[in-house]
Amino acid sequence: MFKSTLSLEQLNTIGNNTMVEHLGIKFVEVGTDYLVAHMPVDHRTHQPYGLLHGGASVALAETLGSLAAWACVDDEKYMCVGLDINANHVRGITEGYVVGKATPVHVGKTTHVWQIHITNPQGKLVCISRITMAILPKKR
Repeated sequence: MFKSTLSLEQLNTIGNNTMVEHLGIKFVEVGTDYLVAHMPVDHRTHQPYGLLHGGASVALAETLGSLAAWACVDDEKYMCVGLDINANHVRGITEGYVVGKATPVHVGKTTHVWQIHITNPQGKLVCISRITMAILPKKR
């Protein structure tokens, strides 16, 4: 499903000089139809109580879902933009890192739906998110 040329190096440089780099998000695994990234839980991603900020989890989820959709389309002809995202925060975490994994729910011509599970290093669910991506033709 993903582009045959997709690599971790490519994924880890596409976010340079963006919020992805600022939050410390790093892609660690690429499957044929899934992406996995780590994000630190530290001063960059904490909320005032010292917990992982829900917005940081959503930023990780949107990053994973957006790049997963991008990896499925001809980016010379199409761009992928977020249409809707939701997240349920089910467990707090104060330090270390979280692991996000995006898997497809629906991959169509004009929309994609990706599910993102965000877990702690022990595999316990921290957040579950779903993003709907609009696949739009690039204007020439």
